[in-house]
This record gives sequence, C-alpha cells and structure tokens, in this order.
Amino acid sequence: MSSLLSKLGGLLAHEYALIRRVRGDIQYINDEMASMQAFLGDLSSAAAPQGHDRRLKDWMKQIRDVTYDIEDCVDDFAHRLSHDPGGDVCCAFVVSNVYELWTWRPRHNIASNIAELKVRAQQIGERRIRYGVENPKNGGGHPRGPATGFQAAENQQTSLELVGTKNPVGVEDDMKELGVWVSLQQQQQPVTAISPHSSSSSSSPAEAKMPGQGVLSIVGFGGVGKTTIANALYQKFGDQFDCRAMVTVSQSSDNEAILRSILSQVMPQYKDGNDQQRSSSGITLEKNRLVAAIGSLWPMGHPGDEQSGGSTLEITQNLKKHLEEHSYLLLVDDVWSASMWEKIKKSLPKSKRGSRVIVTTRFQAVASACIRDKRDRVHKVVVLSGDKPRELFKDESEISEENFKNNIPPRLWEICGGLPLAIVIMAGHAACNPDRQLKEWEKVCTSLLPDSAKGLSQEGVTKILNHCYNDMPGEIKTCSLYLCIFPKGCKISKKRLTRRWMAEGFIGEKDGLSVEDVAETYFNHLIRRKIIRAVEHSGNGKVKSYQVHDMVLEYIVSKASEENFVTVVGGPWIMAPPSNKVRRLSVQGGDSKHQKIMESMNFSHVRSLTLFGSLTQLPSNSLKFGIVQVLDLEGCKDLKNQHAKEICKMLLLKYLSLRRTEIEKIPKEIGKLQYLETIDIRETNVTELPNNICQLDRMVNLLGGNKKTRKALKLPQDMKKETMKLLRILSGIEIIEGPSTVVADLHHFTDLRKLAIYKLNIINGGKLFRELSSSIEYLGGYSLHTLIIDDESSEFLKSLSALSSPPKFLNALELSGKLVELPEWITELDALTKLTLSVTALTTDALHRLSKLPKLFSLTFSLTLANQDPEIATTIWVNTAHSDGEIVISTGGFEELKLLRFSAPCVPILSFLHNAMPKLKRLELRFSKLEGVYGIENLEDLDEVHLRVHDEAGDFTKFMVDDMAITAREVDKGPRITVDQYHE
Repeated sequence: MSSLLSKLGGLLAHEYALIRRVRGDIQYINDEMASMQAFLGDLSSAAAPQGHDRRLKDWMKQIRDVTYDIEDCVDDFAHRLSHDPGGDVCCAFVVSNVYELWTWRPRHNIASNIAELKVRAQQIGERRIRYGVENPKNGGGHPRGPATGFQAAENQQTSLELVGTKNPVGVEDDMKELGVWVSLQQQQQPVTAISPHSSSSSSSPAEAKMPGQGVLSIVGFGGVGKTTIANALYQKFGDQFDCRAMVTVSQSSDNEAILRSILSQVMPQYKDGNDQQRSSSGITLEKNRLVAAIGSLWPMGHPGDEQSGGSTLEITQNLKKHLEEHSYLLLVDDVWSASMWEKIKKSLPKSKRGSRVIVTTRFQAVASACIRDKRDRVHKVVVLSGDKPRELFKDESEISEENFKNNIPPRLWEICGGLPLAIVIMAGHAACNPDRQLKEWEKVCTSLLPDSAKGLSQEGVTKILNHCYNDMPGEIKTCSLYLCIFPKGCKISKKRLTRRWMAEGFIGEKDGLSVEDVAETYFNHLIRRKIIRAVEHSGNGKVKSYQVHDMVLEYIVSKASEENFVTVVGGPWIMAPPSNKVRRLSVQGGDSKHQKIMESMNFSHVRSLTLFGSLTQLPSNSLKFGIVQVLDLEGCKDLKNQHAKEICKMLLLKYLSLRRTEIEKIPKEIGKLQYLETIDIRETNVTELPNNICQLDRMVNLLGGNKKTRKALKLPQDMKKETMKLLRILSGIEIIEGPSTVVADLHHFTDLRKLAIYKLNIINGGKLFRELSSSIEYLGGYSLHTLIIDDESSEFLKSLSALSSPPKFLNALELSGKLVELPEWITELDALTKLTLSVTALTTDALHRLSKLPKLFSLTFSLTLANQDPEIATTIWVNTAHSDGEIVISTGGFEELKLLRFSAPCVPILSFLHNAMPKLKRLELRFSKLEGVYGIENLEDLDEVHLRVHDEAGDFTKFMVDDMAITAREVDKGPRITVDQYHE
C-alpha cells in the first residue's frame, strides 16, 4: 500500500491532468487508504496467536483488492496521460485548452473509474462497522507482536563472511556408517555397528564398500534433515568418483529436464559454467609441495563442447556413452513418486568403475522402489533427541552465551519435537528478537503449544512458520511472499531478487540509506530469520545466491495464494486457480493442463510476469500484457527479435530481464519505455544499443556483455549527451578505437556506483584515452564503488598511476590485461574489500604492497580466456625469476583476507611463511599446470582448498591431485580439499 500512497500523491500533484470533480475523489481515496494502512499496521502489531478470524481476513482481502484496483487505475492514468502539456508561459492557456480537448475521453473514463473506486472504499469502511470487525487490541497474556517498522540502519551487515558447508548435527554415527557405503575405496577397518534406523539387503558390510552399482534411499518426513545428510555425503565422498551431479525433483518435474541437468554436470562445459566437483575433508599438508605437472603450458586444440540438449533418448544415449567408462555419484533430491524414480533409473547406465546414487524422499513407497540389488539400502532419518536440539538451536541462533543462559527457555526448542527445520526456524525467530525476556519467550511457547507434555507434530511446523511470519515487520512480510516467484530447489541470485523488490515498489530510501542498501538489509534479515539460506558467496564477502527450503516455500506459496499476491502456474504444489484477477504471474511449467488453466485466467491486471522455460507456455505465445511493470524472461527459450517489439509496448515496464535468451537486437522502440529502471541483456547476442535508449531518464541499471567470454556492449552515440543521469550501474561495455563514434566521456553519471568495461583498446594519449581517464578520476570523487577494466593493450592500465586524484572510495577493483606494475595509489584504497588483478602482476613485491590494505577480504590473480597468449607466459616466468623462482607470501599483513584465488593456465610456485594471511579461510587454485605450493600448514585458519584442474591437463597432474584427495581422507585434521574439473 505504501507504493500506492506515493502514486496517489504524485497524481494529486498533476493538476493539469485532472478533471476538477475528480481531484476531491482522489484526495478522499488517498486519505482512506492512509487510514486503512495505519489500521492494518495496528492489526499486525496486535497479539494474534491464533491468527485473525474469518471476518477480519475477509475484510483485509477486500482492502487488498481495492488497493490493487486503485493502483491499476493510477497506472492506467500514467499510461494514457503521460505527457505534461508544458509550453511557454505566454501560450500556456492555449496549450492547456488544446490538451484538455485532446485528452477529454481518457480523462473522462478515468474519472468514472475513480468515482467507482471511491464508492468501493466507502463501502469497505462501512462494512467493517456493519459486521462488527473490531479495532485491534493489545491483549495481555499474549506474546508481543512485530515491530511497527523495520529499522534498516540498525540491521546492516557489518561482517563479511564466506558461505561454508556445515556438518549435520546429531547424526555423526549415521554419517560414519553411510560414508562406508558411499565410499568406493577399500576400508581398513570392518564396520561393527549398524544403525537401528537402517536396513540393507546386502549380506555383509564389506560388500557395500566394493566398487559396483548401489542406491541409497534416505527417507523421512519433511524438515527432518534428509537433504542435509545427503549433501554432506555428496560433498565428503564426491572426490572418489570421476563424475558427479545433483538434481532436485518435484511432483511436476520433467524427466527430460532432470536428465539434461545431470548430463550438463557430468560433462563439464565452459559455456554453461558447470564444473565437475570432487571433495573430501581433512588433510594436513605439512611441507607439502605439489610438484610441477608434465604437459603443455597452453593446452592446444579444444574439441567442441558436448551438447546436453536433444530428446530424452539422445540424452540417455549421451549419459550411457559418458558414464559407462567412468565412476559416478548422483544425488537425486526429494523424489515424490516411484514412477518418477523408475524413469530416472532406466536412463542411468551401469558403470564399469562403480556408481552410487543417493535418493531422498518423504515416502516409504519410493524408498522401497529403490531396493533392486543386494548393495541397495534404505536409511530412515528420525528426529533429534537428547542434547542435540539444544546444540542445533544455539548454533543457528548465534545468541550470546549470557543472553542464551538468562533469557532463552529450553522449551523454545523442546516444542519443536526434535525436528531440525522447526528448530532452525525458531532459532532464527530468537535471533531477530534479542531483546525479548524469558517471560515473553514462555508466552510464545504457550501460544504455540498449550499442552506442555507434548511436542509439536509434523503439522506443527506450519504453526511455527505462521508465528514467525506474523512476527515479521510488514515490509519484510511483503518481500518474503515474493520468494515464491522462483521455482522449488532453484538457486536464485540475490541481486535479481532485490532489484525486482525495488521495481515493485516494496522498498524505498530509509533511515538515510539508499534503496539498494535498504534492500540489502531486508535480504540479510530474511537470512537471519532462516527463511532463506545462503548457498554461494561473492568475492566481496556478501551473499551471491540463496535457496528456500521446500517446506518454507510451500508455506509462502500458500500464503501468497491466499492473499492473491502471486499466482504460480506449473509449480510442484497444486494451487487452485485464482478466483479473481491475476496480479503477479510466475509460469514454472507448461503442459496441456497448465495451458488450460492459464486460458481461463484474467491477465489484464498482471503487474509482474516471470517465465521459466519456453515462451510457448504462454497463451497464444504472446507477450501482450498491458500494465506489466516487471518482466523477467531470464533463460527463456524461443524468444525472438519480434517479441522484443511486443515488449516495447509495455509502456509501464520498470524491470526487464532478457538475460541468457536468444535475443540479438534491441529495437529502437525501447525509447518508449519511459519508466524503465533496469535492463538486463547479459549473456545474449546483443552487442549494440539503439540511440533511443538514451531517452530513458529513469534508467538505473544497464547490464550487458558476458563476463566469462568478455563479449561487450557498444554504447550508443547519444550517451555523450547528458542523459540517464540516475544511472548507478553501467556494466559490460566496450570502448574501442574505430571509424564510428565511440563514447568514453562519462562525467555526467555522478550517481554511478559500478563501471565495468569488459573490452578496452584505445590509443595512448588520444581523445578517448583522455576522456576515460578524466571520467574515472572525476567519478571516483562521487559514488563510484566498483571499477572493472579489461585492457587489451594495457596502455590505459599503465596510465592509472598518473591519476592526480585516485578513486579512494572503491570497495571492489578489477584490473585485467597485461598488467605488470600496480598503480601507485592502490595502497591508499582503505575501503577496498575485493581486488582482482591479472596474474601478470603477481610478484612477491606486489603481494607485500597489497598486504597493507586494511579491509581487503578477497584477492584474486586471474587470466581470462580472451587474454591468453605466449607473451603473458613469458611475463609470468620473468616475474617468478625475479623472486628467486617462487612467489613468497611473507609474515604479517593481510589482516582481514579470507579468500585467495589464483586462476591461470600455469600458476607459479607459491610459498606461505609462518603467520602469513592469519584469517585466510579458503584457497582456490585453477590451472592446467601448477608449479608447486609450500607452507599451507602455516595457514592456521584455512578451512578449504579448492583445486580446479583443466580436463586436458597432463596425466601426472591429475594423478598428483587424485593422490592429494586420497591423502586427505586419511587425515582427520586440516582443511577440506575440493577438486574440480573444468573445460574451456
């Protein structure tokens, strides 16, 4: 409703467009909506342990419906009367009269609609009194309701962390036993204990550890920890297998899509960014040196990428061809039917080198269907008992020892009945209410479970979720409902979500923070509440992507459906079609049944459209939606250039994502989208923008190019004019000397926070050179936080040292190309947390200088595929020779560094001295040849070592890495080792 009040205020300001009698109606609606918003806020704050009664729910639904309809009317007004008559003062009278005649009919229609909406608003208010919907009361004896507002400034994330893999709590013995079954390696000790919750048709434990085929089905009800155990096994023992893959299955999953996902993971493809991962834990690398690998420094000749497309038969044949000669580990998560498992099983070949398949399911029938061989087994997961619930609660809540001891009653986790998901959700609830006292928490427990003798049943998880949802501030509730836009099991980009929040109007500037910073705090609050789970980190120490537990998502879907907030078509849950207008549509499947459902829907009021899969899922294969403001077609198939012209008729569009589609050209009609704030055309074939895009004065995020291949976007000539002054992100562009006019003057983008130049090749001392250098120096004094430059000639990078006023406020800096000397001012970047440099700049002296950066969180030395040539190999050799044949990381410095990465065909010898990088958590090396590593035992805080080896690396290199992985399994202490295979 906040976004509606803002729009109504703006509408009242446009006196030129209003019919005189309408102004009073709009003012009345504005006042009525403001009062209703305050009333709903009081309802949220009032205690309601059992939820609202049916009368109140129905009244709230009526408010939502009329709010949506008023907003539609206001947007229709903006759509049809978007032009201010303006004009010179002298002729303002004439212009105004002509304008009134020209727009009489649409203004008359809008006036009629507003009058009807005013009557509806009056009737809703009268109906509340007539049917006895009472004012909210803060009842005694009930737990405190949510805060009336979310204090964004007080909830900012201050620490930077890496996302790590946690070991399951309370199943240590089961993990040990199941590990013996999963392992392909011969074990030295016989297994003497069998879990009382496990069953197997094998005659002896020894047979389970022999190479061969085997299926492990992990069964238990929702939220008991099946996927957590399966993931832990997958991560711990994946290194023993040549190939591995994991997929999530749901009720409506397509078998062909599942098999295609498996194929894309077991056959590494650079274009899809899929790596084969193998991991183990526990290795102490005392004075270990990885000896130089045998093989060519520059792998010659790359065979064409294997295609993972095609029919089910073709995919099955490709799987058979690839996996028959390789051992493989497969994790199939959340299988709902025995028939679906049988389809998957029939497509999996028998491996001559052994295979293991881990299946998780809620149903015993599916688990029983998995038993077909003497090595197959079933493991039943049960709830936690003893001290394990307390241990899990304390670990997840991260509450201080004193607060935990004085204010957290044991009953808070006891009522969860030992169910891990319920315990985690309740821990998040406690973490977000640190000021609550013991008595208040006891009231919470009583409201959730009046009978203290019993714990919550499985259905009680929904009760806990409902309580935690009602405890959230109103704006956080709205943002959480939006999570159901994305499919179950999907790994979702944080920025994709938060940018959509902003486009929907859920978030605005608050407490002195920018809208982006407020969105960040809302996102972090959902993580803290355990509504979402971070699964991938970015190099700046912030979350990059997240997932939602399927039971949490199921609750959110039902809540969003109840409030007609989002309509999901084709998802894993059966939803009744909306009885009224569709407001936000997420299409997650497109069979004939779903097609019929959509044909019966009213799409005239759709404000947000998200499509997963193919455009053919839409009725009439059309994108004709009038008032859509958010259009997300990321990864959508069958999107052609003619569809782009249809999109340009959505005049109210604010967010447009065509990422990873087949689109090749943006039409000039894009200039009509005057409200557009974000356009995402990354990883498409679009290489140039039309001049008309410069007419979009509200543009904030312009995202193009391809970061991996460095394909870049050419800016239009009109960008030279002082347009798009609100631009904050300009990413994926190219600036190259040529016959056509090239834009390098960016001085007028004073709000720019991120500038990413993926392709730069300009003449030293030329006009473009001077303009770009001056722009970077100028913008560095304003809001520029992230600067990325990939200089093909490296002439521009060399000139950066000459900047008289360097960009001292940078948080992230990436300089790629043939960079040899670091800019002199780089040590002055006190706010820098993320730094990426070309591996050509890797020297002992350079590392010594960088060690003085006080806030540096991640440091990467890399070489992109586009920049690989023999000259660079020579530079690396010379740098190493100047450092006596090795790169030394000395004692002291790098006080905050937690992530160190090296990525190049050849990584030189690295030597870590005592007390070097004291807080380093993760070391990543990507190579086809590694000269050697010394002193990893000196990195006392190191948790993980990632080795990514080229699939065409020499046999000795692969043998050496495999030997490291085997050694890792034999030692219990030390960092966890992960081995990946990549393809370019």
